[in-house]
Amino acid sequence: MSERNGSPRRGDHAYYPVFLDLAGRPAVVVGGGEAAAGRVERLRQAGARVTVIAPSLVPALAELAAGGEIDWRGREFAAGDLEGARIVVAERLDRATAAAVYAEAERRGVFCCVEDDLDHLSFLQPSVVRRGALTVAISTAGAAPALAVRLRQELEQRLGAAHARFLELAAAVRRPLAERTPDPAERRRRWYRLVDSDVLDLLAAGEEAAAAGRFVEILGVAPRWKEPPSGAGPGATKLERR
Repeated sequence: MSERNGSPRRGDHAYYPVFLDLAGRPAVVVGGGEAAAGRVERLRQAGARVTVIAPSLVPALAELAAGGEIDWRGREFAAGDLEGARIVVAERLDRATAAAVYAEAERRGVFCCVEDDLDHLSFLQPSVVRRGALTVAISTAGAAPALAVRLRQELEQRLGAAHARFLELAAAVRRPLAERTPDPAERRRRWYRLVDSDVLDLLAAGEEAAAAGRFVEILGVAPRWKEPPSGAGPGATKLERR
């Protein structure tokens, strides 16, 4: 394997896909432009405590800073800015700044990604589709990000609210199913039967009562129903988590 600065060269190995739990953990964003705003939004969706380092901010970030929703250090990146951080993402930077961010991240064991700079990253930011608890991440290992975007757009058309709703229902029955069916192999068999049934089609058609019937029929358990709020449309239902 080829070496670069003592490490495997990019492209000589596969990347290890993983979803990080950043809830309540410190994250640093270097840059205050539109690209940084997108990174900040993703990190905040993940529950991270975000610090932005930039001399100026686009309006969306300025509003977050004014409301105390992010911490803003109104200056250029400086040594020590990554102390305590779990992850750092940066907009496109000049080579010297990118090298400084990456070097400090490496020293501190912080995951780092500088936009469009394969020499200064320890992870890649994938193209992402989110539907509730469903997250699909696509990467081309930096070879063709445009392909990842097109694949994401295709999946956005295919995956809809029904998938998010299915996961809400699944989360609501997971514990009672484990209590009722302690054998893991049998639970797994039932889950596959449910996923392979017409339950997603029923949810996509708004037929939640029929979809809940599939849960009962196949899993033997169902979420607890309660009356829909006043003003809800005909046939509206709401599920209560147990």
